[in-house]
Amino acid sequence: MPMSPIRRKIQRLLVLFAFGCLALNYPLLALFNKITLWHGIPVLYLYLFVFWVLFILFIAIVTESKKLPRSSFPPLFSRKSE
Repeated sequence: MPMSPIRRKIQRLLVLFAFGCLALNYPLLALFNKITLWHGIPVLYLYLFVFWVLFILFIAIVTESKKLPRSSFPPLFSRKSE
């Protein structure tokens, strides 16, 4: 049974959320917490900034890709015909 586009989009956003939690957790941050500089910028700050920009880019790609038809959204309020 094929997955609906909304369900697929939610699944991708959950994967991005999990990836973000892992990328901003202690073990990975400790790898970049060095006293070394890259073109005058501390490596930890560079990692955080680049990750932040890429994370926002990936979220934008997932949320803006393939506009969904209006019929795939559930109705907010059910109107009864009078």
